[in-house]
Amino acid sequence: MTALAVDVQPRVTPLQGMRHTGTLAWRTLVQIKHNPFELIDFSVQPVMFLLLFTYVFGGAISGSPGEYLAFGLAGITVQNLLFATMNTGVGLNTDLTKGVFDRLRSLPIARYSPLAGRIVADLVKQAWAVALLLIVGVLLGFRFGTGPLEVAGAIGLLVLFGFCASWMSVLVAMLVSAPEKVQIFGFALLFPLTFASNAFAPTQSMPGWLQAWVKVNPVTVLADATRGLLSGGPVAGPVTRSLLWAAGLLVVFAPLSIWAFRRRV
Repeated sequence: MTALAVDVQPRVTPLQGMRHTGTLAWRTLVQIKHNPFELIDFSVQPVMFLLLFTYVFGGAISGSPGEYLAFGLAGITVQNLLFATMNTGVGLNTDLTKGVFDRLRSLPIARYSPLAGRIVADLVKQAWAVALLLIVGVLLGFRFGTGPLEVAGAIGLLVLFGFCASWMSVLVAMLVSAPEKVQIFGFALLFPLTFASNAFAPTQSMPGWLQAWVKVNPVTVLADATRGLLSGGPVAGPVTRSLLWAAGLLVVFAPLSIWAFRRRV
């Protein structure tokens, strides 16, 4: 009896997996060149929110646009960051429904690299959006009340929280059949979460029954931490609670997302 020769695919090493992840992350980023409208989500839309809230609502909430900018820049940055995490799920679901993952699976690459590459690319986009909002805020008159290390810490905290929160979007992307359903989930969850917080208005201006929720809302916690790091004020408590919220999101949703990813691909 003649034995059949079988080619066994060598196991991908961690270093190779990192290289595959970087390549696929770059693939996602360079797609912006062919789809410039994607820049609206990460550039134009955040700036529009900042301008509208500062100059339309700023006087009514804080007395002047300048005073509101000192309060609202952190909250608007947090709100934009959380909405940007939905793009991770939309992009993943689009690749799944269009068969991109099936084609990638036939290549000799790490099985996790398409998922990891998308997340890494979107982290870069989120960091860009955060930096852009801070730059535009400075141009509008915002002044940092802390040093470079605190500002860098604020950016790092925001990107870290965005990474942990994006696993919610990843899980939904693995469970639904169309990208539009990921967007519906995002709006249904994030709109009440961000607007029922102190991201845009002080907690004390709200009804008492609402204040109880606002004070424990993770958006409020992250906005307070960002304000402290950018403008000065309490830092240790809000940053610690933000990190606990981020860790909780990661511990709950990352394993579920990976389980759903393995079942689907």
